[in-house]
Amino acid sequence: MKDILYANASMAAAPSSVIPVSILNRLAREKLELGFPLCWVSGEISNLTYASSGHVYFSLKDAAAQVRCVMFRNRAQLLGWRLENGQHIEARVLVTLYEARGDFQLNVEAARKAGLGNLYECFLQLKNKLESEGLFSDANKRPLNSFPRCIGLVTSPQAAALKDMLSTLRRRAPHVKIIIYPTPVQGESAPVHIANAIHSAGQRQECDVLILSRGGGSLEDLWAFNDEALARTIRASSIPIISGIGHETDFTIADFVADQRAPTPTAAAELAAPEGAALTATLADYRRVLRHRIRQNIEQRSQYLDTLAHRLLHPAQTLAQQREHLLNLQRRLDSGLRENSAHGRNQLANLSRRLILARPDTTLQTRRLEAVASKLRSQWLNHLNHKNGDIARLTASLTHLNPEAVLARGYSIVTDAAGTILRDCHTLEPNDLIAVNFHRGRVEAKVSSTCQYKNRPPR
Repeated sequence: MKDILYANASMAAAPSSVIPVSILNRLAREKLELGFPLCWVSGEISNLTYASSGHVYFSLKDAAAQVRCVMFRNRAQLLGWRLENGQHIEARVLVTLYEARGDFQLNVEAARKAGLGNLYECFLQLKNKLESEGLFSDANKRPLNSFPRCIGLVTSPQAAALKDMLSTLRRRAPHVKIIIYPTPVQGESAPVHIANAIHSAGQRQECDVLILSRGGGSLEDLWAFNDEALARTIRASSIPIISGIGHETDFTIADFVADQRAPTPTAAAELAAPEGAALTATLADYRRVLRHRIRQNIEQRSQYLDTLAHRLLHPAQTLAQQREHLLNLQRRLDSGLRENSAHGRNQLANLSRRLILARPDTTLQTRRLEAVASKLRSQWLNHLNHKNGDIARLTASLTHLNPEAVLARGYSIVTDAAGTILRDCHTLEPNDLIAVNFHRGRVEAKVSSTCQYKNRPPR
């Protein structure tokens, strides 16, 4: 600020060089932004407000001071978690001045929870990236086998969690085969080893389900399970995977991408293998229900059999009844045939009499037909001759009225330039173009003069 005041000292010396408040605030803002590069500031959130515009306003404070902060909407949308009053955070800020009010404030570019540092920020970024790609989608998760024959454990042989899982599996399902795929679960090379173990299990196809497990620890201890390549390997595994990593409050990327997440390794073992005692009790219940239903079905069938036995007749009695029925049908058939035959004969005799009475006299009808035909031919010839005469008269009339015949007698038709037939010369002027149509051919001419007849010459 001293440099700014010194630079404008000459302006302040004269009354005409008074600096407006807006210019003063702008110069102060520019000096602050140039003098303080982006830096990290820690403190406790207070006076938090989420504006309808999407911007977030709050204060950062410690035991001795506080400062106003603003996180604009485009930065707040990338945060991945919600700010709350009382949270201790570390914010990457630009030191600036809000010119409109002259307030000193910090523009927050990024934020992370205090104590987690860059690791937690990287965790959130990777989580958001994989979630946007759909790796956490429930639609992609595979169902677990309800009765696995073999369970694979991807963990460290020295892990205490392995003993707990083995003890749980022996207690719940001693009949299930267990295969351990040993791998380190901590350190920089651990993600590669874990991914190789999952890949090996997928190639060998020995297990129905895999348990990826590790005991509890800090964020740094569990960081091997926050690897992007490992997450994609878990998603691409051909065998369903249960994650049992850390304690119930611990979450890793592997938990989100696995087909099923268990809060602890022991819970993962319980989730993978059904309890033998519970299955035995369920089978006993099914056995009791099945026996009861079989007994009930046998009793119902026995009653039905007794009913059928009462309805069953001796075969000889059945044959006698059928024989009597056949005799009755035969008698009815013979009677019906005789009646139908008599009725048919009577009907045929009636039709014969009607045919004889209705037979026409063909000789008389032939003579009448010949007379009618002769009369028809005579009338047709008279009508035809009459029509031929009409046609001859009409033809002569048409020939007389035909314009071509008129032209053939030496007459011509005169039209103007538009093709309209001219009947009088008063519609023409000198130099008008006309066309003269003859019987054969046509000429075009130009009018040199016109002359009106006082008395119309005779035709």
